[in-house]
Amino acid sequence: MTTAGGTPLFLLEFGDIVISFTPYTTSLFILALVFTLLVIASRPERQLDIAFGTDAYMTKEISLSEMRFRRFMAIACGLASMGAVVTGDLFDFCLFTALVGICNVGIVAAVKSRHVQNAAYQYGLVALAATVLLFGGSAMVAATTGTLSLPILATGTLPAVPLAVKAFIVIGVMGEGMAPFYAAKAEMFRAPGAPYVIMCSLSSLLIFLRVIEVVVQL
Repeated sequence: MTTAGGTPLFLLEFGDIVISFTPYTTSLFILALVFTLLVIASRPERQLDIAFGTDAYMTKEISLSEMRFRRFMAIACGLASMGAVVTGDLFDFCLFTALVGICNVGIVAAVKSRHVQNAAYQYGLVALAATVLLFGGSAMVAATTGTLSLPILATGTLPAVPLAVKAFIVIGVMGEGMAPFYAAKAEMFRAPGAPYVIMCSLSSLLIFLRVIEVVVQL
């Protein structure tokens, strides 16, 4: 069975849940795994604020409790990203994507800065609204085709999915952590503590690359 990501190298079935490793998804999985390991092994950076027009600068320290929480959320985000890129079930893809969105907000919301936390709160509302479209699109796929299995949907033997359903899924994914919604909140990128904040961007990229394959298979 050939999918949009290529011929599956390995299929692991748990009832209706299918984990599919194709050349495409395997490369995304390895990227997420490597960066998650880097997050586990690395320490957060110190953000510098430079006073414009002078040589003065200030270093922002990250407390131990904040660092532990953000590291936990970054690791959870990496695990959710790995699940999203290899799952062969549309509902599980939506579930992992929603978890990525929650982790992204959590990574930033842990920063003890009012403007950063305000940005995280506002984006949390966007992610919450996007979840409705994301799972609504998944439900409409099940109602149209009778299945949520991506390998089966890729065969092309089932009824065609309406274009609006694909749009719901794409917009839902965008609201969970992709441009233009996420990029509009510049305060979230200014939060101190790489590589944890970088995990937000990497997970968004991985989900974006996977949702393209998912929509092509519908």
